[in-house]
Amino acid sequence: MTAAQGFFDARDFLLRHRTDYQRAYNEFRWPELGEFNWALDYFDVVATGNDNPALWIVDDPAQEGLKLSYAQMSERSSRMANFLRGLGVTRGDRLLLMLPNRAELWDVMLASMKLGAIVLPATTQLSSDDVRDRVQIGGANFVVVDSAETGKFDGLDAKLTRISVGAPREGWTDIAGAYDASPSFTPDGVTRAADPMLLYFTSGTTSKPKLVEHTHQSYPVGHLSTMYWIGLQPGDIHWNISSPGWAKHAWSCFFAPWNAQACVFVYNFARFVPKETLGVLVRCNVTTLCAPPTVWRMLVQEPLASYPVKLREIVGAGEPLNPEIIERVRHAWNIMIRDGYGQTETTCQIGNPPGQPVVPGSMGRPLPGYRVELVDADDQPVTEGEIALPLGGSPTERPLGLMTGYANNAKATEHAMRNGYYHTSDVAMRRDDGYLVYVGRSDDVFKSSDYRLSPFELESVLIEHEAIAEAAVVPSNDALRLSVPKAFVTVRQGYEAGPELARDVFRFSREKLAPYKRIRRLQFSDLPKTISGKIRRVELRRRELERTAEPARLPGEYWEEDFPELRNGNGN
Repeated sequence: MTAAQGFFDARDFLLRHRTDYQRAYNEFRWPELGEFNWALDYFDVVATGNDNPALWIVDDPAQEGLKLSYAQMSERSSRMANFLRGLGVTRGDRLLLMLPNRAELWDVMLASMKLGAIVLPATTQLSSDDVRDRVQIGGANFVVVDSAETGKFDGLDAKLTRISVGAPREGWTDIAGAYDASPSFTPDGVTRAADPMLLYFTSGTTSKPKLVEHTHQSYPVGHLSTMYWIGLQPGDIHWNISSPGWAKHAWSCFFAPWNAQACVFVYNFARFVPKETLGVLVRCNVTTLCAPPTVWRMLVQEPLASYPVKLREIVGAGEPLNPEIIERVRHAWNIMIRDGYGQTETTCQIGNPPGQPVVPGSMGRPLPGYRVELVDADDQPVTEGEIALPLGGSPTERPLGLMTGYANNAKATEHAMRNGYYHTSDVAMRRDDGYLVYVGRSDDVFKSSDYRLSPFELESVLIEHEAIAEAAVVPSNDALRLSVPKAFVTVRQGYEAGPELARDVFRFSREKLAPYKRIRRLQFSDLPKTISGKIRRVELRRRELERTAEPARLPGEYWEEDFPELRNGNGN
């Protein structure tokens, strides 16, 4: 049996058992691959004579947009591969790809895979300094960049081969010439499944970005788990609201939907407008949707029930979803948002697949192909601890979707892969029924009066308050309790930050949380975020840690003791 056939068999097994979790989990095995190139051995095969849509990009919600079939994408990417080869791109070369959601992004991704080149995806939101760091750390010798962003590359090494997309730029090769190249592509040799294919920079929520190395099997094949979690089927129109340059874009705008032979759908909005988004969902008959929690929190502000969506499956990822949001969507559409968990370093590891009971507040169960343990600081099994993936020697133990390591940091790789486990640095609790509940990043969880507190749990309660849009909870130094929970919050439109709202939030906290979990300090503030949109709690923690005794209160800050009328007789 060829490697490609092994991949097809594994894919078809998961499609057949998409709602039978126990059988899928118990019987699924990653295919054993030797030589494998997903773009050549899978995509081009299913694309032959295939006029079904593979990519659909809408820029104007009133227009049809650009729709390209599997056959067209196969031909376009072969032309692109020949064009890039003509510019000197060969197997093992590193190509920085910095494009918005336009067809050339998918063309270059497929073409690079066909050539055996290594892609370093980058967001267009990078600054000039960020670009310089990524080119140098990633060792890129080719760059494919949107014309609007080319100025960020001024002053970089002249040896860099520069390719622009869009309006021609002096000193840059115009990618438009690719579509005049030959549509017949012949690879220069075989691709080993374990060859590097992608280098992703982590989002840097707690440290400087590291360079995650994925191979021709770890992401293309590894995302069979993601396909299973989403519940994708052939012919689906799948919209993943995600920015290019981050791993989640590859998860659900590339590998997972194309593994299922679904259509990747993109709506390019200049500014996110919930009404517009919901209108596009209806007009374009989107069947499956993945969106981050921030998007779901904005969508539920609209009367969802008045939008006759055709959605069959909806999921959330990036950060855990709050139960209140899940319930509001279910009430409107009678569809449950199913949470999923994974990292840049992996594909989807844990999730709620279709057809399974969804436990409120749970991230789900391990997905097919993943064994998941919870371990303590000594790597001993516990019911609440760090999520860890066993790295046993056999293919059935080490998940195929796991990175090979951090390409620029051997020490970080050794630390992450210590004692026979890949350590995620995320903490979860395992319920008696096997469902896992997310607790928080290992460096976010803190103690107050000897109680262990999860910021995520407290934040989930806070955003149930009608005036709070987003919240981040960190420890704040306290002479009596060591630390107390402090919430940094942003206020929804129509509400005013100030002492009256602070009093109401403290009262809400007292009603909803046990005394030891209660929010004791509150600050109205913008939340620092990574350019991928994740909250940088590490920065807020540092702010609190470095605080001096004066001033007693910062602008927009309130303490529970500022409102003595809230305190009860026992001082809690």
